[in-house]
Amino acid sequence: MNLLEKFNILPKDRHLYDVAFTHGSYGTKHGLDYTYERLEFLGDSVLNMIVSEYLYKQYPDYEEGKLTKLRANYVCQTALIYYSHELGLDKHIKIYGDDSKITENEVLSITADVFESFLGAIFLDQGIEFAKDYISKIIFPYIDAKKVFFFDYKSVIKEYGDAQEVDIEYKIIDECGVPHNKTFIISILIDGKEMGVGKGKNKKEAEQAASKQAMKKLKIQKY
Repeated sequence: MNLLEKFNILPKDRHLYDVAFTHGSYGTKHGLDYTYERLEFLGDSVLNMIVSEYLYKQYPDYEEGKLTKLRANYVCQTALIYYSHELGLDKHIKIYGDDSKITENEVLSITADVFESFLGAIFLDQGIEFAKDYISKIIFPYIDAKKVFFFDYKSVIKEYGDAQEVDIEYKIIDECGVPHNKTFIISILIDGKEMGVGKGKNKKEAEQAASKQAMKKLKIQKY
């Protein structure tokens, strides 16, 4: 695999890297007994640990809550999709399905997944120090540059509600689409008054969009 040469990986167990890029649809079609999901689970933990350690050392004055928010920016799905495309990992995904079965949102989600599963394979095959070096070259420069992948509008609105002593509530207005490709429309109510409506492929995304609208209406500045 040219991908391994690209990252100077001399594999001890080449099969791990095959597993890391195998989506369940491909495994089912070809009668395989594995998918990338277990490696994704492992890679997610490794990623959070490595990024957490770097942020802990880089920001000695930050308290736990602020470090958690900062980490979320660099390990969120948007960031993982960005890294995956930048590294060309998306070109190695083994997936089976036509346009009616695999939606664009699902493809993007899978692209984020394989960033973590590939890291999980690297960790098992090459060890933690190699995994740290790999992540340091990919993610740490974005941390140092303070690149924003994700802004937590919902947390800002919560802080506003706590400070102003007003109630914040999210209400589902509509939920449409097939189970694997749903769209949620959610409104945000502040002391019972609708201050924004957001749309998203899941509830969290729709709540973030609604919170963003509320921030604009309330003229709350990003920090």
